Amino acid sequence: MPAIRIRDRLVGDGASCFVIAEAGVNHNGSLDIALDLIDVAADAGADAVKFQTFRAETVIGATAPKAAYQTKTSDPNESQFAMLRRLELKREFHHPLARRCVDRGITFISTAFDADSAHFLKADLDVPLLKIPSGEVTNAPLLLAFARLGLPIILSTGMSTQREVEIALGVLAFGLLGRDDRPTPAAFADAFSSAPGRRVLENNVVLLHCTSEYPAAFEETNLRVMDAMRERTGLTTGLSDHTPGIAIPIAAVARGAAVVEKHFTLDRSMVGPDHKASLEPAELKAMVAGIRAAQDALGNSEKGPTKAELVNRPVVRRSLVAARAIAKGESFTADNLAAKRPGTGIDPMRFWDLLGREASRNYAADEAISEKDEL
Repeated sequence: MPAIRIRDRLVGDGASCFVIAEAGVNHNGSLDIALDLIDVAADAGADAVKFQTFRAETVIGATAPKAAYQTKTSDPNESQFAMLRRLELKREFHHPLARRCVDRGITFISTAFDADSAHFLKADLDVPLLKIPSGEVTNAPLLLAFARLGLPIILSTGMSTQREVEIALGVLAFGLLGRDDRPTPAAFADAFSSAPGRRVLENNVVLLHCTSEYPAAFEETNLRVMDAMRERTGLTTGLSDHTPGIAIPIAAVARGAAVVEKHFTLDRSMVGPDHKASLEPAELKAMVAGIRAAQDALGNSEKGPTKAELVNRPVVRRSLVAARAIAKGESFTADNLAAKRPGTGIDPMRFWDLLGREASRNYAADEAISEKDEL
């Protein structure tokens, strides 16, 4: 297993959010569109661009219905099987896409929906990780097959309960540990609860909270789930976002998301199931910029003045000064002392230390009281 955490593998020091620009099936089956999507993702500053690798016949039955959003955004008379067949990313497209990613300095990722596709991505494309979509959280045979490939895994958890997520993690732990005993629910539970299982999950798995609706309503997003999953499992968490706009991914980063995934398209008016719930190029760029600004703003938990504030502090803070002319030997009082800018003299917190003392010299109105002479 990898000796370092998956988050460190993705972003080096683990301090930056790993932004995945989800091209998905928005290439509409066209290599040229797919290449353009890579360019858009790279220009936006995303860390990775992700496609989907599948064969329709291994994913869906011939008579399976479309989701409601798919019926609205594609030909309602076309079956889901026919739609997915049309949107398959051809195997021969993968290598030129991966090469374009290398040229543009962006990581190539693709979600595999079957074991053969996962093997292809590892053996032929040398992908750095596998992404498991939300719909496969309960597909134990597929989870196990993915885990046995030995790559780090990002698991989306849309539509799932916490219990289902933990059962899926047990399957992944069982596979990542290389256990050769019979796969059973009890064996998965044992792998999940064991110390080696916890370590292998921590080193190899990121959980993405997700609301599997397109677009997802803000009130159904529930970002606090990221916190709960992180606390319950000890794993790195993030967000696969389907809400409109860019506010929610930025908010997720402020809540500690280590990975953010967001669909994008060349043009929302294009025909296809996911275009209307995707960002356009300028929006994707704005989202990445917002995420980077949010992570820069997080800083650390230590309260103290920044370098810029240290420069400004003397200008905006106050010092004790003579409210009017004060003669040598006159006692300092609440009437002859005041606090005014700049903050280069005695801190007003020491106001009461001066009260009743006799001035050691004359002071003009607004003159700073001398700490050397009076305290």
